[in-house]
Amino acid sequence: MIQDRFDLTDRVAIVTGAGKGIGAGCALALAEAGADVALAARTEADLQTVAAQVRERGRRAIVVPTDVTDADALGRLVDRTVGELGRIDVLVNNAGGWDPRPVTSTSPRNLEAAFKFNVVAAYTLTQLALPHLVDHGNGSVVNISSRAASMVQPCFVAYATAKAALCMMTRAMAPELAPAVRVNAIEVGGVETAALAHVLTDDSIRRQLESNTPMQRVGRPEDIAAAVLYLASDASSWVTGKIFEIDGGVESPAFTIPFEPLRGSTT
Repeated sequence: MIQDRFDLTDRVAIVTGAGKGIGAGCALALAEAGADVALAARTEADLQTVAAQVRERGRRAIVVPTDVTDADALGRLVDRTVGELGRIDVLVNNAGGWDPRPVTSTSPRNLEAAFKFNVVAAYTLTQLALPHLVDHGNGSVVNISSRAASMVQPCFVAYATAKAALCMMTRAMAPELAPAVRVNAIEVGGVETAALAHVLTDDSIRRQLESNTPMQRVGRPEDIAAAVLYLASDASSWVTGKIFEIDGGVESPAFTIPFEPLRGSTT
């Protein structure tokens, strides 16, 4: 039956940024499909909450507090996952993000830090997990990117550049790692998470986001989790090197941050 291809029973997934929002939603979706999950993020209390929910679904969960910008910490994450759960079949590189700021306020160091958090961390963890992903011949890496990677938005130069690089990294890795390991990415639109909470409390901004989105609502973590489950499972066994846009149908930013235009001579 076609639904059997979504079954992840006894496979093992690592999810970064798993303490809340999209990462937590992905971890729970993978557990509901039968996977055991290694949960990684900086805040242990958040991870413990998600781990309890995974266990309620009858699956094993381990909590691994992790700063994804620390290569040694990523090595420990891989080692603990294999040591306690026995294998790695799925890697969801979800940890990422960056605060918006104008170009004139974005230093080279800020750009480098955004790149390290959103690209280098995912690359490093994928490379560390790769020997284990290869073991069973059906490994899957899912990178969580952003629609900022392909839609121009003022004040997002560091974030957009990093996420665009993550998408290109996904495409570049895929042919080298196929067929044993598939690598895909999701460009996420506006999803109701803690990162957007301070914006969505303003009813006028929420209405603007909704009205400028063809599906007429803000995204939810489970919207992304459903796509992650597809890409993690054998349902997508003929899919690699692809970038999926899960965004409610937007083709331009649903909300633009106001910015001060650069003043200069026009002659």
